[in-house]
Amino acid sequence: MTRILSLLMICFVALAACTDSVATIGADGRPLPSVYKIRGNPEKLQFRMLDSVNALRQASGLQQVQLNSQLNAAAETHSKDMARQNRPWHFGSDGSSPLDRATRVGYFGTFLGEAISETYETETETLAAWMQEPGPRAVIMDPKATQMGFAWHQENGGKIWWTLEMGTGG
Repeated sequence: MTRILSLLMICFVALAACTDSVATIGADGRPLPSVYKIRGNPEKLQFRMLDSVNALRQASGLQQVQLNSQLNAAAETHSKDMARQNRPWHFGSDGSSPLDRATRVGYFGTFLGEAISETYETETETLAAWMQEPGPRAVIMDPKATQMGFAWHQENGGKIWWTLEMGTGG
């Protein structure tokens, strides 16, 4: 019996040695996450985020929101601008505020707020992180919200700049 177990253990070790995947270890001794690469139809990603936001809102008894093309455009502009500036913050390189950007793209509803992020993670991981922070959580869960804009910009190195906008219809 011991010989069989030893033989099985040797086989498992040999099979494990055949793999070519090597985890990169960070300074903390834990494996580094792999870079999430956005591929395919961007509308699908927007609708996945919309569905996730609406599931969170519904669980809290809040009304669902709809994607708004003007808020999507404002979010896309800001995601690209944050990448150019290489910093996640709410002001554009031209000094514009989130409200300024929404107005520029023709949004006539009431602008409620913006959530931003700089990460290598998926949209759902980013949403989970936003929900842990009081400011972004308040924006996403604003009871007055009826519309949402969502966009991103991914750099060649994999870093993703996410922007989510919330507003009410106008």
